[in-house]
This record gives sequence, C-alpha cells and structure tokens, in this order.
Amino acid sequence: MFRDRIDAARQLAERLRALAPERPLILGVPRGGVPMASVIARTLGGDLDVVLVRKIPAPRNPEYAIGAVNEDGEVSASPHTIAHYGDQYVQRAARQEAEMLRHRRAQYTPARPPLDPAGRVVVVVDDGSATGATIKAALKIVRQRQPARLVVALGAAPPDVVRALKALADEVHCVIVTPDFGAVGQFYADFRQVSDDEVIALLRDSVQASREEGGGRQEGAE
Repeated sequence: MFRDRIDAARQLAERLRALAPERPLILGVPRGGVPMASVIARTLGGDLDVVLVRKIPAPRNPEYAIGAVNEDGEVSASPHTIAHYGDQYVQRAARQEAEMLRHRRAQYTPARPPLDPAGRVVVVVDDGSATGATIKAALKIVRQRQPARLVVALGAAPPDVVRALKALADEVHCVIVTPDFGAVGQFYADFRQVSDDEVIALLRDSVQASREEGGGRQEGAE
C-alpha cells in the first residue's frame, strides 16, 4: 500500500529516471493523477500538463467506468458495453462528462496553456486504473497527436489492464499489479479527493518554475 499519491509518484519517478535526458512531457489525468505527474515532472526535469478525459460511470455506480470520453466528445466504449447499458444512456452520460471537461479546460488554460505532445516523449500518469477505460482514452487522444514515444505510469492496476495498455503504449510502468483489485483507493492509506484549485496551483507553479529555469539558462548564456 502507498502512503499517498506522492509516495506512489516517487516510486514511479525512480522507474522513469532513464527518461530524464529527454525532458519529457508529463501529462496527469485530472484530478488524482496531477499531483503525481507534478512530482514526476520535477524529478525528471520535464514539463507538466494535463490530458483531459473522464470516465463514463455505470448507472447507480459512479465509481465504476463503463467507458470514457475526451474533451472533444469522442466516446471510448465497447459495442458490448453500449448494447448492455443502452446507447441513449451512454451518449447522455458522455455529453455530461464532456461538458465537465470543457469546463475544466476553461479553468486550467489560464494556468497552463496546453502543450503540444508532437515529437516528444510523453508520460501519461494516473493514480491507478480498475478497468482501463479512462487511461485508454487518454492514450488514444495523445497518440493522435504523434508523440515520439508514449509511456504510461500508474500506481496500481490489475494484470489484464496492464496487458491491454502494453498494446497501446510504448512502455507501461505500474508499481502494484494484482488481480485482487476492488478500487484504486484500496492501495492508498491517504486517498483524499484532489480539488480543481490544487490542480490549477500545480500547473501554475510548473509554468513559473519553467520560466525561472529558462531565465536562468538565458542569463548564464549571456
């Protein structure tokens, strides 16, 4: 069990140290993945940003993902899932979640205008994944933007999710891989909710740190 997300992020950062010379782009999945992505970005000397996707929750079970949607409204769900829950429900829930993503983008952009993944080593980070739905949608949208290399970093996931992610990413790093998987929170002693204000503060701090580092390099060159 991890103490908290920071503990998980530090363990992942150790596994990812070989990427440091690439100054990778670290994309956190809001909201829980962003504090972890912040730690990894600082450790590797990379840039911090977010990839906006949300799970489509099952009826009467908001913690269980039956699919996911990105901020463009593109739905990722299997035909079996859509048939089981009904296309009307899936599309309605997807529209609601996509509206939330557009709201988040409007909140986050003043703190961190989106960075382009094209041609970069990109690491997508989340605290864990029970079904793989959200992280798969995140990988799909990032892959479309043509990164040089696409890496996944997760705190915890079941073996079948890890296997599925290996088909979508160039590397998959997951600290806890176990079939005994009920929910992501079971692997964290402290799994408190992360607020939008915390995400915005982390993004703003990352931008400021990049500016200061860039200014320092420029002054040194002069």
